[in-house]
Amino acid sequence: MIRSILFILFAVTYLILGIPVLGILWILRKFNRKSIDLVTLRMVQWALSVLEHIAGVEVIVTGYENVPTDEAVLYVGNHRSYFDIVTSYSRCPGLTGYISKDSLQKIPLLRTWMERVYCLFLNRDDTRQGLKTILAAIDQVKHGISIFVFPEGTRSKTGEMAAFHEGTFKIATKTGCPIVPVAFSNTEEIFENHMPFLRKTKVVISYGKPILPSEIPEEYKKRPGAYVQGIVAEMKEKGDELLISPSCRP
Repeated sequence: MIRSILFILFAVTYLILGIPVLGILWILRKFNRKSIDLVTLRMVQWALSVLEHIAGVEVIVTGYENVPTDEAVLYVGNHRSYFDIVTSYSRCPGLTGYISKDSLQKIPLLRTWMERVYCLFLNRDDTRQGLKTILAAIDQVKHGISIFVFPEGTRSKTGEMAAFHEGTFKIATKTGCPIVPVAFSNTEEIFENHMPFLRKTKVVISYGKPILPSEIPEEYKKRPGAYVQGIVAEMKEKGDELLISPSCRP
């Protein structure tokens, strides 16, 4: 209970007190946009790392050396928990926008912060609006901003990975940017499996080797989502095994 209260207090306080800072950064951004964008990103990453600490999350990271640091990429991950974003965003080396459900756009302070770090909002029930979001993501990648997507469309509540929606992979096929597979293991144990309480938890985030759209096997050219999903599934299985290995036990 104490963890949950501290988590909420810090998150709300940061969102409120950070608004004047965002105002100052907005003015400075007119003179050096790239530098100020990076400052904003690091501020958000710091806040998320604090929230991760408050929640008592111990993150084991594997394959991080696979993440390119000199170009925009499309991160593709399975989705188990709200904490998939908390634990992964603080580890993005460069400007990265997440594609999130549009209901988050209705939360005023959160919306402001998300928009400033290039997050996009997706209406899953409106095909036309969904296409606009994908086109906006393509444009961001062309301007050097990575995109992080969860192609299942929503969090898995059964533990089984849903089929990846193929539409999101147009972000990579239309830009040629590398696809970085990301697998989350055990993040649902932080919060979702015992809401509304946070539980001290050990999780694994695995980063796979970048996949160029041109290198996807011919039989998967028309359904790259299925190909990447297979890779993410294998990575998650290894992450699950790592959690039960003797070296990870208390």
